[in-house]
Amino acid sequence: MTDQTAHKDAGTRGSAFITGASKGIGYEVARALAAAGYAVTITSRNENEITEAAGKIGGQARGVVCDVRDPAALEREVAAHTDAFGGLDVLFVNAGVGNFANVADMSIQEWQDVIDTNLSGAFYTVKAALPALKQGGGYIFTLSSLAGKNPFAGGAAYNASKFGLNGLSEVLTLDLRQHDIKVTQIMPGSVATYFAGHTPSDADAWKIQPEDIAQLTVDLLNMPARTLPSRVEVRPSKPPKK
Repeated sequence: MTDQTAHKDAGTRGSAFITGASKGIGYEVARALAAAGYAVTITSRNENEITEAAGKIGGQARGVVCDVRDPAALEREVAAHTDAFGGLDVLFVNAGVGNFANVADMSIQEWQDVIDTNLSGAFYTVKAALPALKQGGGYIFTLSSLAGKNPFAGGAAYNASKFGLNGLSEVLTLDLRQHDIKVTQIMPGSVATYFAGHTPSDADAWKIQPEDIAQLTVDLLNMPARTLPSRVEVRPSKPPKK
């Protein structure tokens, strides 16, 4: 019996590592997975926020400070996760930022912040988690966007990062399927989150809610092992008329 199997036999469905999870989609995914029986590690760059989020989730939730732009930090925190929980079963790659301006006005630093977090950070996160996932198979979710297929003015960095993330996700499927690792890219449209400085309000009621993405994640984990929904596009059912 492996340590990972022993851990599952001890009363959980396994464990999950979720980046960018102090609030919004990442937090709701972590909360739903914890409710479904997973032990979870959640990350953020803000210590106070991630400590508070882990406390609200409760149970075996661990909140750690980790910047996905730092490969060494990710390797360290994934190792700490596997030490704590005996393995890794689910990776949810969620951390992301957005800077929006036309190309002429966007600074080099603004471009790098988005690409380094949304695309390189996703690669670093997966790279750090693969040794543990390969031990017993698992599931990788990448949180992309409909902006990964639909460009818009002012979206140079964000569009490029999400187009790239979709490509990375598709390659991961091909690279990892023989290791019993599934990969799904989730591509939402408008979501009521704190992204890019937005504060959700009643005016966002028509949008996808973070808990909807969390429910989708749980549903995908419950799919028969033989079936992989590799790309899931999600839109608000009834956006306001323009």
